[in-house]
Amino acid sequence: MDQDNMNQKMHQILARCWTDAAFKAQLLADPVAVLTAQGFDLPEGLQIRVLEDSPELMHWVIPTRPSELSDAALDAVAGGQFEGLIPAMPSLTSPGVPGLPPIRDRLENLVAAEVRKQNAQLLSSLRRIS
Repeated sequence: MDQDNMNQKMHQILARCWTDAAFKAQLLADPVAVLTAQGFDLPEGLQIRVLEDSPELMHWVIPTRPSELSDAALDAVAGGQFEGLIPAMPSLTSPGVPGLPPIRDRLENLVAAEVRKQNAQLLSSLRRIS
C-alpha cells in the first residue's frame, strides 16, 4: 500500500472512530486485528498501541530515529519538509466528518510549526555530532 492510500485509509478509520463507538472500542482493544481487516499489511509480531486524545490530554509520538539521513534529507527536515521522514499525522480536516471544532486549522498550524522548530533543532544537533 503506497503512502497516499495508507493516509486515505487512516483518515477513513479516524472518521469511523468518530461515528461508530463499537468500531472505536475494537480499535482500542485490538488495533492489529482491526488494521489488518482494513487492508494494512503489518509485519508479524508488530505491536500497536492506539491512544485516544481528549480535550485535556493530547498524545505526541516521537517516531523512531532514522538510522541514517543524507545531508539533503537533513536539509529537508530543517526546512519543514518532514513528511517523508516521519509518519504522517492524520489530518483533522477529513471530509464528511461533521462537528469538527473550528480550531482544527489553528491546531494543525501550531503542531506543524512546533514540528518544524524541533526538526531544525534536531538538524543542528545532528550536524554537531557528525
